Amino acid sequence: MRSAVAIVACVAVLALVNLSIAGKERQLENGRIVYLELAPVDPRSLMQGDYMALRFRIANDALPAMQRTDSPSKRRLFGPSNLAAADGRIVALLDPRSIASYRRLDEGTPPGANEILLRYRVREGTLKFATNAFFFQEGTGKRYERARYGEFRVATDGEVLLTGLRGPELEPLR
Repeated sequence: MRSAVAIVACVAVLALVNLSIAGKERQLENGRIVYLELAPVDPRSLMQGDYMALRFRIANDALPAMQRTDSPSKRRLFGPSNLAAADGRIVALLDPRSIASYRRLDEGTPPGANEILLRYRVREGTLKFATNAFFFQEGTGKRYERARYGEFRVATDGEVLLTGLRGPELEPLR
């Protein structure tokens, strides 16, 4: 009996993992390409190898709106009990090159023309999109010194996946 329960649990876990993977693969294939301007730092971690810590200009631009006391979204997202773990979406304006800039907090209205939803997470008082690090093969750090944008695939619900880094003119870094 116990082995049957364990087998069913394992099958359920594997099914959930595979569904998640399939969803991410669909997002990589069908998601809209959007670029977020970086404010990178390039540390080295002895335990994790070479990586670039990522910060985004759009996050810095959105924080003042989230800190306004008269904003309904601040009361909803940043009450005293959930400041360290709030999630939400912002509405970003896309320029002709698909570079996103902060427009407003998402209040549930559909985005307008040239706007897109971007899901964020607040952890330890910091706004994060998808990830806060880009890992690269040891010894290839020089290639990423010119990085100025993160390339993301964005799903219709605003979920973002980092797919690479781009240079000042959105050129791939080789």
